[in-house]
Amino acid sequence: MTAHKSDFYFIGGVFVLLIFGLLMLFSASSPESYNIFNNPYYFIKQQILQGVIPGLILFFVFSKIDFNWWQKIAKPFFAFSLLLLILVLIPGVGGDFGTARSWFSIFGHSFQPSELTKLALVIFLAAWLAKIDKEEFNDWQKTLLPFLLVLGAVGFLLVKQPDLGTFSVLYLICIVIYFLAGGKILHLAGILLASAGGFIGLICMSSYRAKRILAFLNPDQDALGISYHINQALLAIGSGGFLGLGWGHSRQKFQYLPEVSADSIFAIIGEELGFLICVFFLALLVFIFWRGLKIAQKAPNKFGQLLTAGIVTWFIGQSFLNIGAMVGLLPLTGVPLPLVSHGGTAMVIMLAAFGIVVSVSKQTKN
Repeated sequence: MTAHKSDFYFIGGVFVLLIFGLLMLFSASSPESYNIFNNPYYFIKQQILQGVIPGLILFFVFSKIDFNWWQKIAKPFFAFSLLLLILVLIPGVGGDFGTARSWFSIFGHSFQPSELTKLALVIFLAAWLAKIDKEEFNDWQKTLLPFLLVLGAVGFLLVKQPDLGTFSVLYLICIVIYFLAGGKILHLAGILLASAGGFIGLICMSSYRAKRILAFLNPDQDALGISYHINQALLAIGSGGFLGLGWGHSRQKFQYLPEVSADSIFAIIGEELGFLICVFFLALLVFIFWRGLKIAQKAPNKFGQLLTAGIVTWFIGQSFLNIGAMVGLLPLTGVPLPLVSHGGTAMVIMLAAFGIVVSVSKQTKN
C-alpha cells in the first residue's frame, strides 16, 4: 500500500484536545500546586516536561514508523509490560500511593507500568487475532481459552495492585478487539456473564469497594465520608450552570474537591466553562474517536484495523469512564481523563499510541 498524507482531521482533533487539556490543568491545579509546592505552576510544568514534550517526540517518531513493525515485536513488548507489572508489586521496588502499589520511581520521576500495558496489550491482541481466520473462532481451545488466559493474567496483576479502574479499561479494550476480530457472540456473552460474577466477588472481598458502590447507588448517604467525592464533583458541575463561572474561577478547586488535577478535572471544566462547553468537549472526544474508526475501517490489513480500533476504544472508553463517574452515572474508578488529567506516563503513552494511529492513516485505502 502506497503511503499518502496523514489524517489531519484526526491530528487536529488530538492537538485541540491537548491544548485545551493544558489550559484546564493549569486552572485546576494552580491552588493545589501553590498549597503543596508554593508554586502555582508546578503541576503544569511537570505535565509539559514529563508528559507533553516526550509524548510529542514519541508521537512524531511513531507516526514515521511503519505500523506493521509493531506486529513483529508484539510478543516481547507484551511480555516486558507484564514483567513490569510483576516488579511493581515487589516491596522496595514498586512505590506506594495510599493502598495502591502501581508505579516506579526512576531518578525521581514516577512511571506507571499499567499505562504501558494498555498499549502493549492492544498491539499484542491485534497482532495475534489478525492471524486467526473467522472459522478458527469456533474452536474455543484455540482462541477463547488463550484469550481468557491473557485477560486473566493482566487482570490478576492489576487487581493485586489494586487498580480496578485500569483493569476496567483493559477489559473493554480486550472485548472490543476480540469481537472485531471475529469472536463469537455466544463466547462473549459467557465472558460478560462470568465477569459480572467476578466483579460482584471483588466487591464482596473489599469493604472499600463495597462502600464505593453504595456511594454510587446512594450519594446522599455519608456525604462527608465515602460519598464526599461524588457530592463535591456534582456540586462543582451543577454550580457551573449553562455558561460556567469563567475560566480560572472555580471554587471547588480550593481544597474542596479531591483530585482536581487528575480524576476530577472534568468537574472543574463543568464548573468553570459550563454545560455548553462541556457539550463541545464531549463532541471533540467523539470526533477523535470517529476519525479513528474511519482510519481503522480503511486500514490496509486486519492488524491495522484491530490496532487502530483498539487504541481509539481505549481513548473513548477511558474518557467516558472518567466522565461518567464525575456525573454520577458510574462508580468512581480513579482513571484519568486522557490528554487532560495530570500524569506524565499516561500523557506519554497516549500520545505515542496516537502516533501509531497516524502511521496507519498514511496507508489507508482511498
